[in-house]
Amino acid sequence: MSKKQHHEEHEEHADETWLVPYADVLTLLLALFIVLFAMSQVDATKMQAMAESFSVAFSGSLGVMSGQPILIPMTQPAAGEEQSREQRETDQLQELQENIQGLIGSQDLKGQLETRMVEEGLLITIKDELLFRSGSATILPSSEPVAKGLATLLTTISQKVAISGHTDNIPINTAEFPTNWDLSSKRAVNFLRYMLERESLLRPERFSAIGYGEFRPMVPNSTAINREKNRRVEILIMRDYPTGRGFDYNNEP
Repeated sequence: MSKKQHHEEHEEHADETWLVPYADVLTLLLALFIVLFAMSQVDATKMQAMAESFSVAFSGSLGVMSGQPILIPMTQPAAGEEQSREQRETDQLQELQENIQGLIGSQDLKGQLETRMVEEGLLITIKDELLFRSGSATILPSSEPVAKGLATLLTTISQKVAISGHTDNIPINTAEFPTNWDLSSKRAVNFLRYMLERESLLRPERFSAIGYGEFRPMVPNSTAINREKNRRVEILIMRDYPTGRGFDYNNEP
């Protein structure tokens, strides 16, 4: 009796030729989404990104299946857009400057409070005699309208604000203030706190205070008039989009 020969059936390999067109479809879909994204906000940078993405997509449609990543460049603001942001910020700071000039006129503060545009932003200069007695860091009660008015105007901006104290070069050596650094620092901090206490809408995280003592004079400390100019508190509203040059503390208004 002959034995039956049992032959093992060989399993047929699945047809994988469909993977190639499937990869092509995925690649084309990716390209389509890039086009749709670029069309939503057309600018030179995004058009360049789209062109590079197309180049990658069509240079080899098996890129997705082979594990090679398709790189999509990160878009950066176009030069025109960046310039527009700078101009909008400049317009905003100029409007604030005009409002502060209105405050100066309404409170008869000409010569005691000044504003000027610098590369870093808008600089507000307050003579020390408007805020403090000589050798003191205690805010004068008579300065409250000024502090309140400035604090209210500062609620209209979102930029960071640096408040700095400055003295002349005449040394001070008291129990409370061993150096001009101590005096100028305390004055800056006290003026900052004074404004924050009078305007609840100000965001404290935007503000900083520092004392420079006699080391950042506006003019040489060669005369009594010049020393009077150097004794001051400054409020610098710092640009979010700097114009590029450094700040010159010796630049005359």
